[in-house]
Amino acid sequence: MVKAAKQMLQPEFQAVLQAMLKHMPHNKDYLVENVVKPFILSDDDYKKIMDVMLDSFNQGLGKETNAKAAVKMFPTYVRSVPDGTETGKVLALDLGGTNFRILLISLDGQEVNMESKIFLIPQAIMTGTGEQLFDHIAECIHKFMKDHDLLFHKIPLGFTFSFPCRQEGLNKAILTHWTKGFKCAGVEGHDIVQLLHEAIERRGDIDVNCLAVINDTVGALMSCAHEDRKCAVGLILGTGTNACYIETLENTELWDGDTDEPHQVMINTEWGALGNDGSLDFIMTDYDKQVDKHSINAGQQIYEKMISGMYMGEIARLVIEKLRKAKLLFNGKGSEELSERGRFYTKYVSEIESDGDDSSFKCTKQVFAELNLTKYTDEDCRIVQYVCSLVSTRAAYLASAGIATLLNKMNRPEVTIGVDGSLYRFHPHFHDLMEEKIRQLVKPGIKFKLMLSHDGSGKGAAIVTAVANRLALEKEQKLNAKNGIPNGE
Repeated sequence: MVKAAKQMLQPEFQAVLQAMLKHMPHNKDYLVENVVKPFILSDDDYKKIMDVMLDSFNQGLGKETNAKAAVKMFPTYVRSVPDGTETGKVLALDLGGTNFRILLISLDGQEVNMESKIFLIPQAIMTGTGEQLFDHIAECIHKFMKDHDLLFHKIPLGFTFSFPCRQEGLNKAILTHWTKGFKCAGVEGHDIVQLLHEAIERRGDIDVNCLAVINDTVGALMSCAHEDRKCAVGLILGTGTNACYIETLENTELWDGDTDEPHQVMINTEWGALGNDGSLDFIMTDYDKQVDKHSINAGQQIYEKMISGMYMGEIARLVIEKLRKAKLLFNGKGSEELSERGRFYTKYVSEIESDGDDSSFKCTKQVFAELNLTKYTDEDCRIVQYVCSLVSTRAAYLASAGIATLLNKMNRPEVTIGVDGSLYRFHPHFHDLMEEKIRQLVKPGIKFKLMLSHDGSGKGAAIVTAVANRLALEKEQKLNAKNGIPNGE
């Protein structure tokens, strides 16, 4: 590959690239490079992406511009990270598919103990009525509380609800539409917390109060913030991608809550939608356009489709197929599996790149076997490895541009970023690529750290609830003191 390509890859990966180059005929090198070069973006490209992103963020935060903004910047109503004084028992409910979890989290300063149980949601309930769904959830909460001797305790609950919602308060979220096979009647357009509370009241045998509804980005941030108070950004890099961060109330023109301390709120950026307005067309490759065209939401989530695990494998497959058809791979012979849309899984990208400079290509050959590719050379292995590295490096750099934009916008001297998601967890180089690129793009003097989040949807929801409980008690105590009422009365 040409010199420009090498410069865009981090030094630790250039040795791998050199090995690839050494064994590739010069003419073939040139032809392969022509196919893959759209993935190699310049520093100026990434700076332009950051300008586009900052403009989109500001449009989303603006009262006059939000309606037309591609990136919506939803206030989450979560105002504060934990301060370490949170204590007590909290329930967390994690609903995002056919299984859902109930967790009991016991907090005592920095000590966190978690017990959990997975419950099933039968197909008949998934497509029944909302009342049936929430009655089933309340029944499961009752069983869980009975098993943990909590039936005669009043206990706060945090709810991670992984469906599209319009948040109108910390404990008020309106379901906009069902996804993932759910079609419960009478829930869309309604407050899910109210529906849960109504189901609990119908039972009359448990005392549970849902204090907070969160999404997974806030969960990632809060889970990390419990260990590191400097955590102010939450990032998801998995099937999809999204980020949240702490913004001032002054900059949040859509804020409709109180203006008490702290004068800040976590913003759910929904940054996957960046580019829906055409602002990223200048970096979209033909492969990105094909992926978008054949997706269930064409024209939507453009930034997400260049980064996340749902699409990365398919982007790599399209490049590999183009090279094969040009007889630059596998001597032009493919397989039924390789030609099938969606069949080259994103986990294959991670596995292939795990070979590094291993000349035996053990993982790559295992992937080829799963794709029924039987005739290949070491050169084919090197080319496929190179394709995967370019696709994943671009993804890591695009995510880095987003994080650098947030860090520059917040302008805090030191920030920890809580990160969760299978792409970040399992790709062998994603963390290192992001650290290096963020360092290049962030303002001089800003220090940052990427921190793996543990169970944001469970632990994070509980911590949000515990913080909300603490802040409510503090507010009540201040009000009592102001009115001359002794606390505890």
